[in-house]
Amino acid sequence: MGMLFEEIPVGTGRKLRRRKRHGRYHHWSDRTFNLKAIVRAEAEGASIAHYDLRFLKPLDKDLLHEVGQNFSKVITVEDGVTEGGMGSAVLEFMSDNNYNPKIKRIGIPNIFVEHGNVKELYKLCGMDEESIYQTIKSQL
Repeated sequence: MGMLFEEIPVGTGRKLRRRKRHGRYHHWSDRTFNLKAIVRAEAEGASIAHYDLRFLKPLDKDLLHEVGQNFSKVITVEDGVTEGGMGSAVLEFMSDNNYNPKIKRIGIPNIFVEHGNVKELYKLCGMDEESIYQTIKSQL
């Protein structure tokens, strides 16, 4: 059976998970451990919307306006360097449009990261399930 492909319009993000109740948390990225951390936090009462921005340029401005209008706390997770990356673009967009959510960026720090396997590197950078879960909890 062949794979079905869906066209992704350039510059569009997507909402992966709607918050279950009125909540204040927003989360970007599309990794399994992000979802596992979200499910754990929701089991403790958090209500989280989960988005995948997909494109850094051009940014999905409609999606970012939705976030800016509806969330007071945002966590960004990216597989790149946090300085000058997607989290920085989100910060700039929010500032330029007079939104003031508290934003926590998770990604590769601008330092030399030790060598190791992928699982170890994600943990060192705070990008593993447990680290993301702890970040969500600290924002509650």
